[in-house]
Amino acid sequence: MHNYKLFIAYEGTRYSGWQIQKNGISIQALLEKYLSIILRSSIKIIGSGRTDAGVHAIGQVAHFKTATSFEFSRLLKSLNGLLPPDIRVLSIEEVPLDFHARYSAIGKVYHYYLYVGPVKDPFNCFYAYRVPHPVLLNTLIQAAKLFIGTHDFTSFANKATTGSAAKNAVRSLRRLSILQEEEYIRLELEANGFLYKMVRNIVGTLLDICAGKIELEKIPAIFQAKDRRLAGRAAPAQGLILAKVDYETTCL
Repeated sequence: MHNYKLFIAYEGTRYSGWQIQKNGISIQALLEKYLSIILRSSIKIIGSGRTDAGVHAIGQVAHFKTATSFEFSRLLKSLNGLLPPDIRVLSIEEVPLDFHARYSAIGKVYHYYLYVGPVKDPFNCFYAYRVPHPVLLNTLIQAAKLFIGTHDFTSFANKATTGSAAKNAVRSLRRLSILQEEEYIRLELEANGFLYKMVRNIVGTLLDICAGKIELEKIPAIFQAKDRRLAGRAAPAQGLILAKVDYETTCL
C-alpha cells in the first residue's frame, strides 16, 4: 500500500463544493471517479478541508492510498485529460503512510478578493465580490487587527454546535493582511485552522463595520457572546480562494 499526495487547483463556480454531495457535482467526486477509472480500483480521496459551493482553490491538498503501481507523469496526464478544464491536478507525490491531508495540516491561507470600483468588472465577476458601499482602507485595516490572535470564533462560524466547532472553536488567526491593488482589495487570512464559513463571516463582518452596520468597539463583545447572530453577514463565496495548506516537513 502506498500513500499519494495531490496538489489541486479548481475554479469552483460550477460545483457544489469540494465534498461529495447528494445533489450536485463536487470536486472530490470527480477526482475519485477518474482516478478509479485510470487505476482500475476504487479510490477514496481525503482533502485538507471542505470548500463551499462557488469557492475556488489554487492550493488544495488531498491524499489517497492504493496498492496499484503507476507512473506519476502518465497518471497526471491521464487524470487531467479526463477532468473538466476548470479542475487541474498540479502534481502528485508519494508521502509516508501516516500523512493525512486534513489531520497533518498545521495551517491554511485563504485569500478573499473585494472589488471596489464603480462598476462591476465583467471579466472577474466570479473571482471577486463587488462591494456595494464605500470601503475605507484605514477602517478595514483597523478592524482587521481585532481578529488577529487566538480567540474562540464561535460567533464567526456557521453550525457552531456541530463538528469541529462544537469540540473546540478556538483558533489562532496568525495574519489578516489587507492589500490594495488598484480597484481590488485582497484580504489574506492565515490560521492554524478555520471553522465552517469562518473566513466569509469575518470578511462580511469587516464589511459591515465599513458600512456602519456594526460598531468597531463591539467586536470584543461579539467574540465573548459566542453567538453567530451578533456578527456580520457572510461574504459571498465567489471572492474566496484556498491559497495554501501548510504541513510539517516531517510529514512529507
